[in-house]
Amino acid sequence: MPEAAHRLVATAGRITVLTGAGVSTESGIPDFRGPNGQWTTDPQSRRLASLAAYRDDPDLRRASWQRRLSHPAWLARPNAAHRALVELQRQGRLRALLTQNIDGLHQLAGSDPELVVELHGTLARTRCLSCDARTPMADALARVRAGEADPPCLACGGVLKSDTISFGQRLDGEVLRRASAAATDCDLLLAAGSSLRVQPAAGLVGRGAAAGASVVICNAEPTPYDGLADAVVRGRLGEVLPRLATRD
Repeated sequence: MPEAAHRLVATAGRITVLTGAGVSTESGIPDFRGPNGQWTTDPQSRRLASLAAYRDDPDLRRASWQRRLSHPAWLARPNAAHRALVELQRQGRLRALLTQNIDGLHQLAGSDPELVVELHGTLARTRCLSCDARTPMADALARVRAGEADPPCLACGGVLKSDTISFGQRLDGEVLRRASAAATDCDLLLAAGSSLRVQPAAGLVGRGAAAGASVVICNAEPTPYDGLADAVVRGRLGEVLPRLATRD
């Protein structure tokens, strides 16, 4: 553990954390760009993340619903990395937890939902692309199990998808505002498990640094923002984050 990283986290009083898929890999949820990531091992799966392709291709939607039925998030449990961030909250030093993850594991670990900003939405809900109605994902999955291969919105008959951000889809304006405020109103921005290649989420690191926050980046692979960081830590986040969260 680099001494600089531990010192920066230990002495910070107002910490904003940005998490990516790497935080959940030890819970059994594959990341996207890593050596064993979804897009690395199955390049065709990237098309499932395109809003236009999903909206226009019924076959792709049917395949997406089958994948949702068996998504690893339904059985996943928080790991030591999630719990370490709960410890920062317990210490009263967590300003906000901005996450690119859609699995809800931060909240399941005990993170205050009021402090969690889900930048890319949540798998727990569906959203209609026509009328914007949001309903529990469990209800739609029950319909799929009952034989509806591509369940339409019950309110208007429109196309349903998970309430998550796909390529070609804008982030919610209020979500982005809250995230930007948290990134510029902290004395330390800790980025963990994110490739920092997806905008605008990745740009929050630069915004925090420009506002005067120290930056610590913890990721298995190099990121485009490593040169901006005051400290960079490599290693398993289930080991790295608990050590960073201790003040001794």
